[in-house]
Parts: sequence; C-alpha cells; structure tokens
Amino acid sequence: MATQKTLDDLFLDTLKDIYYAEKQILKTLPKMARAAQSEEGKAGFLQHRDETQGQIERLEQVFEIVGKPARGKTCEAIQGIISEGEEIMEEFKGSPALDAGLISSAQSVEHYEIARYGTLVAWANQLGLKNAIPLLKQNLAEEEATDKKLTQLAMSAANAKAA
Repeated sequence: MATQKTLDDLFLDTLKDIYYAEKQILKTLPKMARAAQSEEGKAGFLQHRDETQGQIERLEQVFEIVGKPARGKTCEAIQGIISEGEEIMEEFKGSPALDAGLISSAQSVEHYEIARYGTLVAWANQLGLKNAIPLLKQNLAEEEATDKKLTQLAMSAANAKAA
C-alpha cells in the first residue's frame, strides 16, 4: 500500500520546484540583460540576478530548517516560461518591441514565483515552520517589488517605444 502524502511532502516538493526555478532564472538573467536595448532594462536584469542569488541562499536555509538537502526538482513551468522568453529574444532581436517583450517574459517569471512563494508562506505557517516564514516572505516581497519595477519600466518607456 502506498504511503499517504502529506502537506509536509507537498511543501518539500514545491520548495524543490522553486529552488530549481530560481537556479534556472539565475542562468537566464544575464542573457536577458545582454539582449535588452535600454540601459534601464540591462541594469534591472542584472540587479535581479543579484537578488536571485540571495533568494537561492534563503531557500537553502529553508531546506536546512526542514532537515533536507537543497535539491531542485525539474520545473516544467519555468522551463516553458524561459523558453518563451528565449523565443522573444530571437524573434524580436533588434526591433523596437524587444524590450517590451523581455519585460513581458520577465513578468511571467515573476508571477510564477509570486504564486509559489505565496503558497509556501501559507504552508510554512500551517506546518509551524516559524523560522522558514520570514525567509520565504522576504523572497516573496522581492518578487513583488521586481514585478512593480517591471511594470513601471514598461509603462514609462518600453511599451511606447514598441508601439
């Protein structure tokens, strides 16, 4: 008889998912920075790369809190989102719409991360993982702030240039 899966199992599974996703994002952000045409876009992607490194370190602390090794689990969702971003980089290279497309791709990533971190915070609370909650909340807050910055960048320049 198969063992019953619990919220603990689901928490760990989702933690592995976002850990893998953050590592993939860390590899992709420099490519996006190189592709961006505006200096603000380039700087924003590089700044988020540094933030992402901190987020990975906080996730490693959460793995320690739950007593499990920090290991990722292939995340099909983030692979698809990153693949779409790479398509935009290729198909819109040199066009006025490139930066708007890069911002859109980055926001898809942010929205995925926001969903994952929001869920992990709720589950950590339910499971009584008091030391994990502030770490996950900090990652969530950074993702939300990045999403707002991307919106401002799109609204202030990239979308108008693309039009």
